[in-house]
Amino acid sequence: MSKVMIMDTILRDAHQSQAATRMRTEQMIPVLDQLDEVGYYSLEGWGGATFDTCMRFLNEDPWERLRTLKKHLKKTPIQMLLRGQNLLGYRNYADDLVDKLVDKCFENGIGVIRVFDALNDPRNIEASMKAIKKYGAACGGVCEAAISYTTGPVYNLQYFVDLAKTYESMGADNICIKDMANLLLPFQAYELVTALKKALRPETKLHLHTHNTTGTGDMVNLMAIRAGVDIVDTALSPLANGTSQPATESLVATLQGTEYDTGIDLNRLIPIANHFKKVAAELEKEGSLNPKVRQVDVNTLIYQVPGGMLSNLMNQLKKAGKEDKLPEVLAEVPNVRKDCGYPPLVTPSSQIVGTQAVMNVVMGERYKMTTKETRDLFAGKYGRVPMPINEEVAKKILKGEKRITYRPADDLEPEYEKLKAEVIEKGFYTQEEDVLSYASFPEVAENFFKWRKAKNEGIDSDLKKTGVYPV
Repeated sequence: MSKVMIMDTILRDAHQSQAATRMRTEQMIPVLDQLDEVGYYSLEGWGGATFDTCMRFLNEDPWERLRTLKKHLKKTPIQMLLRGQNLLGYRNYADDLVDKLVDKCFENGIGVIRVFDALNDPRNIEASMKAIKKYGAACGGVCEAAISYTTGPVYNLQYFVDLAKTYESMGADNICIKDMANLLLPFQAYELVTALKKALRPETKLHLHTHNTTGTGDMVNLMAIRAGVDIVDTALSPLANGTSQPATESLVATLQGTEYDTGIDLNRLIPIANHFKKVAAELEKEGSLNPKVRQVDVNTLIYQVPGGMLSNLMNQLKKAGKEDKLPEVLAEVPNVRKDCGYPPLVTPSSQIVGTQAVMNVVMGERYKMTTKETRDLFAGKYGRVPMPINEEVAKKILKGEKRITYRPADDLEPEYEKLKAEVIEKGFYTQEEDVLSYASFPEVAENFFKWRKAKNEGIDSDLKKTGVYPV
């Protein structure tokens, strides 16, 4: 066995999972040079919710964050998470935007792009993968296609093996098992990794991403390593465990001196971890980090509901004054998921299924009211679901609306030039990347551009009082 490689999520998913992605670039800079010397396979520092949060809450340009990371991380590739045709937002984007965004990601410093689709529909990551292979070729960029792991009638070993082989045939350099809800259990991980390693080409790296929400993450990683996984995701201890990934230091120590030795010096990690202890304390003081997210929550295993989704359900019920209905909603979630064709519960499908379950319970009648997103899911506008949908429910909520069976993005006209003209007309254009920010989150980006312009032009020294940016 070759040594196990580690991707550390401290700069992205760790604080997204525990502190609502509120870590600021200035809190990362002091230890970036040290992180670069550790010997990681990669450092995840971009994509996911960081793009939105930088502009919405932190008054930061996400592209400038990426360029700053790249200035310091000269040896270690920066990895990002891309939502396939949804890119960094929540809707399907036209292929020209997919192409342009991937180009700019590599140009600004990304080295590895992990791309996934919430429904595991290969058609929804096809354009992204083509762009990754196209623009990554010149800079050694890696295309990592991720399988959204979940459980249900269709999700057996053969399902995952077939999907992995499909992604490999589409050009994936790495295959990632994306266990976003920590539903993958240790012995299942051993079986899955064994099957995938046997089916994939020797040069295709297998990467495991899990969390520690249910308290099984360390065991999942260890069993996967025994089965031959090439790379695992961990987070430095100050922002590890609970809804985040298992701790880096613990795994490094466990494997030290074995055939799986990571080659990472534990002594290099200690001063970096000490820095992030201070950052974690700052985030907790600000109210971004709730200590409860570090606790084990077995409800995830019982209800098959990811931790973030559970919190969202509770918030929706609280706003409706129906907090006592939580047990009924949790019982309704698998029913709605079954009606929808058993989609994996990850953004955006988790929000769609969860919100509809809440509405079914609160209204006292199933599908008396439906969200636009639920209707779009049944209409095929998010892609192909793993199993047949409930036709009776579909008839009730679609009311004759046509269902599509082709790739949803085929209906989209090119968008980039039109959006660029809008940004220029509004006086916000400073770089091509501004168009991509605006395309992803129009209102959020426009507010950020107003704040940036006010700051650069010195219109008001107290920008929080200008009214151009929601604080």
